[in-house]
Amino acid sequence: MGQFLFRCLTALAGAVIVSACSSTAEKPQPAPLPAFTAQLQVQKVWSTKLGEVSTPLSASVQGTRVAIASTTGDVALIDAQTGADVWRMNLKERIQAGVGGDGQRFAVVTQNNEVIAVESGREIWRQKLQAGTFTAPLVAGGRVFVLTADRTTLAFDGASGQRLWSQQRNADPLVLRQAGVLAAWNDTLLAGFEGRLLGLNPSTGLPRWESVVGSSRGTNEVERLVDLVAGLNRQGNSVCARAFQTSVACIDASRGAVQWTRSAQGHTGLDGDEARVYGAESDSKVLAWNRQNGQPVWTQDALRFRGLGAPLLMGRALVLGDEAGLLHFLSLEDGKVLQRVTGDASAVAVRPVLAGQTLVVIHRSGQISGYRTE
Repeated sequence: MGQFLFRCLTALAGAVIVSACSSTAEKPQPAPLPAFTAQLQVQKVWSTKLGEVSTPLSASVQGTRVAIASTTGDVALIDAQTGADVWRMNLKERIQAGVGGDGQRFAVVTQNNEVIAVESGREIWRQKLQAGTFTAPLVAGGRVFVLTADRTTLAFDGASGQRLWSQQRNADPLVLRQAGVLAAWNDTLLAGFEGRLLGLNPSTGLPRWESVVGSSRGTNEVERLVDLVAGLNRQGNSVCARAFQTSVACIDASRGAVQWTRSAQGHTGLDGDEARVYGAESDSKVLAWNRQNGQPVWTQDALRFRGLGAPLLMGRALVLGDEAGLLHFLSLEDGKVLQRVTGDASAVAVRPVLAGQTLVVIHRSGQISGYRTE
């Protein structure tokens, strides 16, 4: 782990849940904000409000619409061009993971371990899970897929909620208290199990291939934890992922072959383009790797210890939110600061997303803002 992180352990459904928690006693002071000359114009075009976000939630984008959930039970589909609600509802239950969606149906998981499907602002079904989850459901191909903390992958019929299949993988009882990997690549379901990325048949749950992203290390079970973290980046057949505090790797998803692996000390996801892969380390150092061979391209260390989240590519900029609610826009070419925007006083709680031409940012307070660049 990084020098300013420690682990908190609790028990859930027979598994030990491990989280990285910041310690004010140990955490170094953030680096002074670097001076810069603005090379990008960024304008806030709208803002709205949902409930607080204190669990590992994510936003789901379909075209110019974005679905957002709050820990306090709100689920909303927002028109990112105007900031207006397409619909909004409250489930009257606290939400643990979500939101996943395909544009028609959306799904979340409550803190009571129920997966709930929503359509047009109304609940259409719910199913009880045997274990909790910190990973947003995946809604794709008329199904809802769930990855639970006991490393079970489940598939439900999107319309009825009928369970279609369930596959459990025997593994270490430790699991990370943050969102893991559950995504789609062509007709393959991608799921993270410990330090491995599995390609599954979405109709049966049976494995097609398995690739190692990160390997266990350390002297005890906690130090050997290598769960994959949410935030895959896909470009053609290339799928790149991060193993918690261990490594970054790119895989040829057509056959499950590892293209390269690099040691990395981060705990948030990645983004990338055809040329490069980008990520932030746990000390907020930002790195760019060559997508073809994993060679480092540049490093930006002027934002150290500012609590950066997962990055997002937006035009010629890499956007990262921090614990102070700031948005940092870095050059894709060399990592230099292009712009800095003050959002909300609370931390950026969810990785920013791009819906059409609008950057959507969600803060821990529930403040949601839309930005556009010029």
